[in-house]
Amino acid sequence: MGKRNNLPIFLLLAVFIIATCGLIYELVAGALASYLLGDSVKQFSFIIGTYLFSMGVGSFLAKYITKNLFDRFIDIELMIGLIGGCSSVVLFLMFQQVEHFQFVLYFFVFLTGCLCGMEIPLLMNILKDKVQFRDLVSNVFAFDYIGALIASVLFPILLIPKLGVMGTSLFFGIINILVGVFLSFYLSKKLKNPVWIKIKSVFCLVVLSVIFFYSDDLLKYSESQLYGNNIIYKHSTLYQRIVLTENRGDYQLFLNNNLQFNTKDEYRYHEVLVHPAMSMAKDISNVLVFGGGDGLAVREILKYPEVKKVTLVDLDEGMTRLFRTNELLVRYNQGSLNDPRVTVINQDAFIWAKSAKGKYDVMIIDFPDPSNYSLGKLFTNSFYQTLAALMTDQTMVSVQTTSPYFAPKSYWCIHETIGSVFPNTIAYHTYVPSFGEWGFCLFSRNIQQRFTQLRRRVDKLRYYNYKFDELTNFPADMCTDEKIEINRLDNQILVRYFDEEWGKI
Repeated sequence: MGKRNNLPIFLLLAVFIIATCGLIYELVAGALASYLLGDSVKQFSFIIGTYLFSMGVGSFLAKYITKNLFDRFIDIELMIGLIGGCSSVVLFLMFQQVEHFQFVLYFFVFLTGCLCGMEIPLLMNILKDKVQFRDLVSNVFAFDYIGALIASVLFPILLIPKLGVMGTSLFFGIINILVGVFLSFYLSKKLKNPVWIKIKSVFCLVVLSVIFFYSDDLLKYSESQLYGNNIIYKHSTLYQRIVLTENRGDYQLFLNNNLQFNTKDEYRYHEVLVHPAMSMAKDISNVLVFGGGDGLAVREILKYPEVKKVTLVDLDEGMTRLFRTNELLVRYNQGSLNDPRVTVINQDAFIWAKSAKGKYDVMIIDFPDPSNYSLGKLFTNSFYQTLAALMTDQTMVSVQTTSPYFAPKSYWCIHETIGSVFPNTIAYHTYVPSFGEWGFCLFSRNIQQRFTQLRRRVDKLRYYNYKFDELTNFPADMCTDEKIEINRLDNQILVRYFDEEWGKI
């Protein structure tokens, strides 16, 4: 009698767990797609749409399941656990091996969503004679939505930083299967084939537990296939996947699968980013750096003895902590982030700039490329207008602006956007072997200020020779005849340019 009365409660708890796990698999697919394919907004949008559509398909197909409902309910639970739990493992391993990777990705999303969509109609069919219809519908959907809420909160705050993408999907796959194991024993008398269901449940639990135990080795193997070098550090923060590799004594930093620097030639990029502005500015005592959480731009700034204060604003505390504490990386940035003159602020630069006080003599803007809308907003005219309040008429600002060779529309879009706010701009570029031709923009509020006056210099730079004019000539293949739009917050045209141009490479 007690079991019969408790049956709806246990099945509703199963709904809660199913909803939590189902949304976790959806978020895992979105995060993994963002890591591997870029453009997080587009990837999450497509995956959410595919997942919801597939749940509708699953709900429709559930009406054809009319026999042995308890057996089928547990079977579906086990399949969700196996497919959803192993999805990230399979996708990581197949990324470099399969030509049409996105088809495989969306197939897993569709299959998982379809199975999850079957469960609620099936459960309601099981409980229709045990619970009043009004209570049944409200309870099932209440547990479903509460589970989804908990998943959405835990995923970015706890799960990804602690378990990573692969560990998270496997962990929740095990939870799904544990539900199946429990129900296979609890509902033993209601099952058509109880022994076979129990064997399948325990077998699935053992398989997924073994994969979870070796998940670190699987991730190491898949990332070695992806990056092709010896991985010496990897970590998932709230915002990105950080991977550091080594190849023949040189080190490469990847953020979400995108190369950020190679120690064999990063000095070319950072010297050209920093020293033109530092050498031409009237004063350099107070410097602001946006991005640049690796401390390499700050390293170049601190070479000038006149610098009294550097404020670095970088969103990812995990990134700046790594470059403050890792002995290898501290050696490359020469301990710049630990210098007493340097203040590190871990906030969104777009938000921080709106409320910041004071004026800065030099600004160095070293954001990642605008591969998604979160980054694209940092290249809009709205952001540059915000910077005007932090500048004097003598402030010099330098910005990295992607490659004028591989992405000329993107490059000149950034330049034109800056020019729509500031009257005095100049585009320049240099060659960085790991990236090819790379572009920058130097600008000021003062239209009278010229980019020719050399006020100071430091010795022993490895690349930049202070002959700035040599960097300002652009051959025809780095220009574009197309009409370029201004990158505004409400259109984010730059992200579309960027996706179009880099997607061809």
